[in-house]
Amino acid sequence: MLAATMLAIAGITFATVPTATAKDASDAGHWVGTWSASPQAAFNPVELKGQSVRQIVRVSIGGNRVRVRLSNAYGTDSLRIGAARVGVRSSGASIAPGSDRALTFHGSESTMIPAGALAISDPVNLRVADGADLAISLYLPDSAPAATEHALGLQTTYISPEGDFSGADTLPTATTTESFYFLTGVEVDAATGSKAIVTLGDSITDGLHSTADANKRWPNRLAERLRSQKGSIKVAVLNAGISGNRILHDTVGTNASARLDRDVLVQSGARYLIVLVGINDIGIPGSATADEIIAGHRQIINRAHAMGLKVYGGTLTPFQAFLPGLYYTSDGEAMRQAVNRWIRTSKAYDAVIDFDKALRDPGNPATIRPAYDSGDNLHPNDAGYRAMADAIDLSLFKARSPARRAAGAKSLPPQTGKAKPKLCPCAP
Repeated sequence: MLAATMLAIAGITFATVPTATAKDASDAGHWVGTWSASPQAAFNPVELKGQSVRQIVRVSIGGNRVRVRLSNAYGTDSLRIGAARVGVRSSGASIAPGSDRALTFHGSESTMIPAGALAISDPVNLRVADGADLAISLYLPDSAPAATEHALGLQTTYISPEGDFSGADTLPTATTTESFYFLTGVEVDAATGSKAIVTLGDSITDGLHSTADANKRWPNRLAERLRSQKGSIKVAVLNAGISGNRILHDTVGTNASARLDRDVLVQSGARYLIVLVGINDIGIPGSATADEIIAGHRQIINRAHAMGLKVYGGTLTPFQAFLPGLYYTSDGEAMRQAVNRWIRTSKAYDAVIDFDKALRDPGNPATIRPAYDSGDNLHPNDAGYRAMADAIDLSLFKARSPARRAAGAKSLPPQTGKAKPKLCPCAP
């Protein structure tokens, strides 16, 4: 009687509950993340006053349907999305004719995202080519600070005058920025077997000092290389870098250990993780020891392995002469060498990607090769980011055929159990 009374007070009857289906339509298909930007708290949030925002993203792989992820992770109030649309970008703030699609949320063209929460749109039919540019447009009817952003977008974002221009062929533009607001992911319904790599890191993964609007970050270049391979199984690359990020402590953005679940482990189709983080823990004096940084890496490895991901460790790149005495010190260099030695030799990672070797100057290994230096002695230029991506062995992302797996299993002595993945040869 008490339960029935409570249901009556709440206005709930069993007759109003829809019959559950075996599988929600939004879950059908093979969904893989094709683009991402990690959310972070805005220091000086842009105030959006009933305006529309059009954001451009370069997908790594394509598909026949699309859905987007919107985040209010750092908002203190609910965020109302009045309208959201997606289309293939032609140029600037313009959409290719016939490609504009309205995005819905459980069938509604508007949605409310609670503080700290994420919203995923319903799938929409839109054929997207590998490496295409999409335009995602949001209309924000309320006056709201863009508290959740990705600051170093390195891509022009177009903000309209007041009004809903989300469906305009060309967005009228009042101002532009190079940050992303609320948009944290795009997923595609891709060919069966397609999968994603997530790249977890700091400004070097985020692409600081690469050319804006050109997609020259090393994860972009890696995606290009993967797209050039033949075969129906596609591999996407998702960028989870945040400039200034540390593995153990918050600086710019939540630390990498704390955001692992949100930015990596929940990504649709994720099968691989590349970790390149720790140089800011070294460069900010007194924030961590080499052993503490290594312990942070071990935790990331263990947690990713528990979710079934292969995890590859990137060696920390040279930083001599970057803010000498303040950021670079001889003690810090010794710490970098200790961490890199552990990454190369511990066999904790499933494989090693030697970014240090790819960038360092042979004549002075503590520094970046001049041809790869953006000019600040820490961050690569476009050529340096390309060299990083080109140093990655693409066979790391190829699944063995069933026949090869069976042959490998038969060749193992019974007592050895599961074979430990072989590390790539990486000289110090």
